[in-house]
Amino acid sequence: MATLQKIRSKSVFLIVVIGVALLAFIVGDALTNGSKLFGNQTTVAKIGNEKIDYTEYQQKRQELNNQLEEARKQNPMQYANFDTQILSEMALEQLVTEKLLDQAVEKAGIRATGNQLRYYMIENPINPKVQQIMSQLQASQIAVQTPAQAYDVIFNPKRNGLTDAQVAPFQRAWIAAEEETKKLIERQTYQRLAFSSVQANELDKKQMHADYVQTLDVDLAFKPYGVLDEKKYPVSDAEIVDKYKKERYRFAVQEPTKEVSFIAVAVSPSAADIKNSKTLAANTVKALRDSTLGKEMRRQGLVVERRQLRASDISNPSIRQYVASAPVDSVSVISESAQGFTIVKMGNRRAEVDSVQLNIVSVAGKNLPAKVLASLNAGLDIDSVASVFKGDSVNVQSKQWIPLFTAEGPTNALPKDQLDTLMNAGGRYVELMKTDEGALFAQVAERKAPVEVYEYEEVNYDVKPSVQTVADERAKFEKFLAANNTAAKFNANAAKAGYQRQDFDLTQSTPAVPRFAGMNQYYPDSRQVVRWVMIEGKPGEVSHIYESKDANQPMLYAVAVNSEYEDFVPVGNSKVREVLAGEIRASKAGDAMVKQYQPKASSVASAAAAMGVQPTATPSFRFGRMFNVQDPVVVGRIAGTKPGAKVYVVKGKDGVYVYRVKSAKTENFPFNSDNYSQQYYQLVNPDLQKMMRGDRKLQNNIYKFEAGD
Repeated sequence: MATLQKIRSKSVFLIVVIGVALLAFIVGDALTNGSKLFGNQTTVAKIGNEKIDYTEYQQKRQELNNQLEEARKQNPMQYANFDTQILSEMALEQLVTEKLLDQAVEKAGIRATGNQLRYYMIENPINPKVQQIMSQLQASQIAVQTPAQAYDVIFNPKRNGLTDAQVAPFQRAWIAAEEETKKLIERQTYQRLAFSSVQANELDKKQMHADYVQTLDVDLAFKPYGVLDEKKYPVSDAEIVDKYKKERYRFAVQEPTKEVSFIAVAVSPSAADIKNSKTLAANTVKALRDSTLGKEMRRQGLVVERRQLRASDISNPSIRQYVASAPVDSVSVISESAQGFTIVKMGNRRAEVDSVQLNIVSVAGKNLPAKVLASLNAGLDIDSVASVFKGDSVNVQSKQWIPLFTAEGPTNALPKDQLDTLMNAGGRYVELMKTDEGALFAQVAERKAPVEVYEYEEVNYDVKPSVQTVADERAKFEKFLAANNTAAKFNANAAKAGYQRQDFDLTQSTPAVPRFAGMNQYYPDSRQVVRWVMIEGKPGEVSHIYESKDANQPMLYAVAVNSEYEDFVPVGNSKVREVLAGEIRASKAGDAMVKQYQPKASSVASAAAAMGVQPTATPSFRFGRMFNVQDPVVVGRIAGTKPGAKVYVVKGKDGVYVYRVKSAKTENFPFNSDNYSQQYYQLVNPDLQKMMRGDRKLQNNIYKFEAGD
């Protein structure tokens, strides 16, 4: 089908060169940001002294959006639910990395050579702009298949029958792509150098080898702490504060953070909305029977589609069963529930050929087409045409299957008059297109047996919350917020009022409000909430209502700011207290359990029996490999224990361990320098951005440029 459409849509005999220059910078709706786009207020972010401007950010964000759209075309299922709110932070992260790389490249004095530029532009292109330029050339009917051909056409136009004016836009695009590619080469060069600097020395590799070949035969028993009784192992505020002072570094934050409580109200259809759906279904049936389904009814949310499908293409089995025997113009409610309804009006039922196989011949010239057509209809085999009529004037495509129907319905690959002519030609070649430059002939080589095709009108309706339902829910929510206009009241009374409250830590770099803590799933249109929190929200304050106006699932949001901090999460934070209290309680329980089981540890088996667990044999225990021990400190203790009869009872972070090292041996495993170099690299796992960033702070202002109210 694609081949035939291509032949039909443009002449294959005459190359018409159309110079097309498409230079578009999508800057976005600058007006909505008012004074933000002047002076220093155009700075979206700052890393050290390096600024990222609003136009850079918008361009990068648009690039990512274009990539997303292309990915959705290629794999719609995988990217159907991708949240575009994340694109802002993705764009910033890429820009920060590029700025840091460019600074590092400049400092290191790295420059792309001419040979590198040729290789990465022509022989092995790394810049997608090269492919875009080739596509634009092809769209302008300039036949190029490789970057080398594109370069030759662009910079040697006269040799290729073109003018300077025709290739000027492509020259500008190519030169711009070269400048981008230089940057890509220089960045990649620096990245390779930086990563290659992370190397294990010989001592590192030999120690890793020694740790691997040294194995222990260990008997082990483990009793996890489980849920510990707070009364049995009490933890005081003073203990929490003392531990926090010693380990405050664990709770450092990279940027200003605000602790908030958040309520999201998903507005569902009301009983009245469901009742209206039933009334609408009845009215729709009547209108379809009377052929009076007009615009007014469609405006109520009906989705009306006229379909022409083969039985195998009808995905809904109830519809497939109905149309197989329904009388013409009959109407039936296929399904109806609180979620909506599906109604079908039956049309014609007919047999259609759903695909044909064509032999296609295109001939250039004024007189030659008639000769070729006469020869074909006189019996000349299509495979012999090229040899009989030599040269580039004849193009042959034999046995091309043309689908006339797909799962979406008729393809319209062939206009009806051409299809009828072909079908009624009795196997002869017929003329499908003729110009002064040539003609196109085709013959039906084979046709599939006719299949049943069903015409019908399908009407679907999804019950959505009405404007009144949303207004009622909003009024209820506003009443709650009016009575609970402080963070303390908001938190204390949310559950009593029937609202589910969630607690989050929001920063400048939070793309939107998460649906779940720690998950990259966000409430729709909730970036506006983050904006209010980071710009206006003060501890103790409660926001007004924000709304996501999705017609199918509208949502209402409100947020209360509980606290804010810049360097460390404070000890008063509930999550910090929970973590520290849990660790202190576990340590106390560990001490008590060690004291309890130590006297019963004449052997690992006897200790395991007292603990109510099964002992485990670990004949090849290695340092650095966790096996049945999840606490790294305990792993180190076992690895450093000499073989003997002594049984050890030690506390870990997750429970109490009882072990005995029975014997040690050195395995005959050859030393491989490359292998341990790779293991060392994986162990270090260098983060290039952190390496380049150092102690430079990132100031993220993206939220100031996003819509808020």
